Amino acid sequence: MGRSHALSGWCAGLAVAPLVGLTSVAEVVPFAAATAGYALLPDLDHPGASASRLLGPVTRLVSGAVRAFSGVLYNLTKGPRDEESTGKHRHATHTLVAAVLLGFLAASLGDRGKWAVLAVAVTGLVLAADALGDWIVLAVLGAAGWSVVSTTGPGTALPGTAAAEALQAGLTQIGGWIGAAVAIGMFVHCLGDSLTRSGCPWLWPLPIRGETWYEIRLPKPLRFSTGHWFEHAVIVPALTVGGVLLLPGGIQVVQHLFDATSVWIAGQS
Repeated sequence: MGRSHALSGWCAGLAVAPLVGLTSVAEVVPFAAATAGYALLPDLDHPGASASRLLGPVTRLVSGAVRAFSGVLYNLTKGPRDEESTGKHRHATHTLVAAVLLGFLAASLGDRGKWAVLAVAVTGLVLAADALGDWIVLAVLGAAGWSVVSTTGPGTALPGTAAAEALQAGLTQIGGWIGAAVAIGMFVHCLGDSLTRSGCPWLWPLPIRGETWYEIRLPKPLRFSTGHWFEHAVIVPALTVGGVLLLPGGIQVVQHLFDATSVWIAGQS
């Protein structure tokens, strides 16, 4: 579900951006890209996931540590009716608690310097590009370039200095929203897994029916398996359309195209 998770993170980022004070394309696109990337992070507990393969042996080592921690946490906190499981996949990293904690951790990096914030943002972008393709990198670079150009007027004596100041301002702005991007991306992943047959225990440690790791899922007739045709034929196209319409001005652009097409068809008849 890598592509589905990333697309859902992209859509969630576009939808939430105005709520955190981001309205222009130059602000919204990087935020949505980071959210898309971190929508893949919970699967760091699976050795074959994109997040686990991102940096080769480095992320494989981190993945192993995450799985080991998740297994220990499951055994320590499972309820009397929780199933017998290793507790490694879809457990510790697939919780609202993990999303909030890692979101706060990412936000706190702003106190450690702008470059630490940039590293977190770039990691999200690389994760997103791995699932969605290089177009998302071009989109972010285009948005960043537009932001720099718009702050560098034609009469600027030292345009390089103005660009550097714009970069610093951009890094400061990223520090203001990177925590939200991480938390939202991870939580959207959990919601996506709740649509599948396996479900997702994202309400841990809230005990439900004797289970601390109670899998939240849809009613049986509405569930589907990971990689099922429904995911590829319905969910991915729907998220793709949503990802376009949710862009700033996206609905207006589509409306103009529809009106122009209607006029052209009327002229041909």
